[in-house]
Amino acid sequence: DRISSTSPCRHEAMSTFGQVFRVTTFGESHCKGVGAIVDGCPPCLALTEADIQPQLTRRRPGQSRLTTPRAEKDLVQILSGTEHGHTLGTPIGLFVPNEDQRPGDYKEMSDIPRPGHADFTYLIKYGNKASSGGGRSSARETIGRVAAGAIAEKWLRGTYGTEISCWVSSIGDVSLPESAVPRGEGGCLVGWTRAQVDEYGTLRMLRDPATFHRVGEAEVADADERRKANIDAEVAAEDAFLKLVGVHAGASAAGVAEAAKRGVAAAAAGAAEALRAMPCYEDWQGGVYTHDGGRLGEAELKGVDLASWRTDELLPLRCPHPPTACRMATLIRQVKVEKDSIGGAVACVCTGVPAALGEPVFDRLEAKMAHAMMSLPATKGFEIGSGFGGTVMRGSTHNDPFVANPVGGKPGDSGRPALGVSSNYAGGTLGGISSGAPVYFKIAVKSVSTIGQAQQTSRLTGEAITLEAKGRHDPCVLPRTPPLVEGMAALVLIDAALLQRTRLGGACTTVCDGTRNFDPANPWGDAANGAANGAANGAANGAPAAKKARK
Repeated sequence: DRISSTSPCRHEAMSTFGQVFRVTTFGESHCKGVGAIVDGCPPCLALTEADIQPQLTRRRPGQSRLTTPRAEKDLVQILSGTEHGHTLGTPIGLFVPNEDQRPGDYKEMSDIPRPGHADFTYLIKYGNKASSGGGRSSARETIGRVAAGAIAEKWLRGTYGTEISCWVSSIGDVSLPESAVPRGEGGCLVGWTRAQVDEYGTLRMLRDPATFHRVGEAEVADADERRKANIDAEVAAEDAFLKLVGVHAGASAAGVAEAAKRGVAAAAAGAAEALRAMPCYEDWQGGVYTHDGGRLGEAELKGVDLASWRTDELLPLRCPHPPTACRMATLIRQVKVEKDSIGGAVACVCTGVPAALGEPVFDRLEAKMAHAMMSLPATKGFEIGSGFGGTVMRGSTHNDPFVANPVGGKPGDSGRPALGVSSNYAGGTLGGISSGAPVYFKIAVKSVSTIGQAQQTSRLTGEAITLEAKGRHDPCVLPRTPPLVEGMAALVLIDAALLQRTRLGGACTTVCDGTRNFDPANPWGDAANGAANGAANGAANGAPAAKKARK
C-alpha cells in the first residue's frame, strides 16, 4: 500500500546535513533548478557569489571531452541571508538553474529501471520516482553541497587557516604513485594545494597534423558550418588515435592497415612504434608525453613542430602527476569510445584543522567524515590515514610518535596543542578527535551507471528487455569529484568546530594545551602552569568569567 497522509509513522526529511551549520539541499536533475538552504552560518562573514562560483565551475559538466557534454553554466545566485556583501546570520538561500534539460531522453525508460541506478529503490520506498534522469539521486543534487561547502571553507580558512585539497589518485588500474605525493615535516603527507591540483593536473591535447586540421574562417565562412567541420575533424582524429591504441581493431595488422589508409603516416610502420614516439599530451610546463605517460626528450622531439600538434583542448584530469594523468586520459578516451564507464579513487588532505574536533563515541570526526563522503553519489568506500593498508603494518610502525609542537600557529588558534606527531598513519585523529595533524582520507568512486552499451534488464512487470540508455553521461566522474569531496569535508569540519565552540563558549576549540592534567584542587592552574590550563584560552574562551562561575 502507498503511504497514507494520515499514517501515524513519523517521516523525517533526510536532505539536511549538520547540527549547528545545517545544509538542506533541494532539486532534481531536470527540474527548474537545484540549490541549498544554509542555516547556522556565523554572521558578518564577507560573502558574495564570487566566493562560491569557483568551486561550482570546477564541478560543472562539459569541461572537456572526458566528461558529460551536458551544457550547464552552473551560475549561483544568493537569494537571502546576506546584505552589503556580508552574512546576516539568517538562512542563506542558494540557487542554480538547470539550463540544459532534456527530460525527453528518458521517456522510453519510464517503466524500465536502469541497471545500477536508484530508479527502482526510490519507487519502492516512496511509491513514486522522478520520470527523467536520476531525480534526487542525480549528481546535480551535489551542486547545493558544493555551494554550501564553499561558504564553510571561507569561514574555516579565515578562522583557523584551514585548507582542503582533493585530487584524483587512481582511475581504473592507473594509480598515482604514493611516493609522488608531497610530504611535510616529519614525513606527514600534505599533498598539493588546490591551485596546484588544477594546474599540474591539466593536460593539453596534442594531435597529429597528418590526421587533424582545424578549419578556419578563411576556409569556411559560416560559423555553424565551420563548427560542424571542426567537430567532424576532431572525431576523425580521435578515431585514428584510438585505432593506434588498439581500441577499435585491437592491435591487429588489419587495424594498422586501415589506419594507414586513413592517412596516419606513422601507423604504416606499426602502431606500437608510432605510439612510442607520438606526442599526445603536454603538461603545464611544456613537457611532452606519449599516450602512456612516457616523457619525450629533445632527441625524440627533434624535427617535430609542436606548434602544429597543439590544440586548444584542455583536459582537467585533476591528477597532479602528469605521467599518471596521461595514462588516465588515454584510458578514459578508450572507455568512452567503447560506450562504457570507469571508476577510481580520490584522496583528500585537510591542513590547519583545529585540534579537539569530533564527538566520541558515535560522532567521531572520522565517522562524520565517512558519513559525509558515503552520502555522495557513486561512492563505494572510505578509508582514513593508512586505511586498509594499515592492516598489514605492525603496531611498532603504525603508532605515530608524539613530538613537541613548534611555537606559533594560525591567528585565532590560541588552543594549539603542546604536542604534534612525527608521522600520520592515524590520518589526523585519535579516538575520533582531531589531533591537529592533517586529516587525510581516500574515497572509492564506482563507474557511472549510465552507459551507451545495450544492457539486459526487466520492465517493472518483470518482462525481460534489452535497454539502450539515452541521456548524457560521464565516461568517468573522477575529474569532477574533488569539489564534491572538498565541499563535504568543509561541512563536516565547520559543524564540528562550531559544536565545540558552542560547548566552550569561545573561539578556541581546545580546553587546554595538554601539558598537564586537570587538578580539581587548582582547576585553572597556578602562576607557573596557568598558561597550560585556561589562561592560554582566556581571551578566546572567557576563562576569568568561567573561573568565577565555577567557584
